[in-house]
Amino acid sequence: MNYQISVEQRPSYLYVTVTGTNSKETVMAYLQDIVAECEQRDCFRILVDERLEGPRLEMMDVFSVADQGSAKARGQFDAIAFVDEKMGDMSEFAESVAVNRGLPMRIFSNVGDAERWIEHKLSGSDEQFIFWDGETRNH
Repeated sequence: MNYQISVEQRPSYLYVTVTGTNSKETVMAYLQDIVAECEQRDCFRILVDERLEGPRLEMMDVFSVADQGSAKARGQFDAIAFVDEKMGDMSEFAESVAVNRGLPMRIFSNVGDAERWIEHKLSGSDEQFIFWDGETRNH
């Protein structure tokens, strides 16, 4: 397990960058660190820019991380935006597992879309949008 996180306090959320080696153990450990950081700063809106190196996690590891991570964080967060370019088609699966367990989370392939989504969530608007690869569409 080899990783580093950096946390930047933005006006309405925490911007967290994670670097290191991609593994189930790394992801579970950095998620615990982020929860502790959010509790310390009393800020439960986060954008996680994951820049881990190595192959993408297998489906069962993705399920395990999303399931266990959701159970530990349920009810604590207002919005969680993840940026992970490597997730690809696995992002919908991971997002579904987490959302079905009560986490207000979306996974993005780029920071710009994630920033737009988290700002939209913070605005309190009831209007729904689909954020997808640089395009925003009404839904």
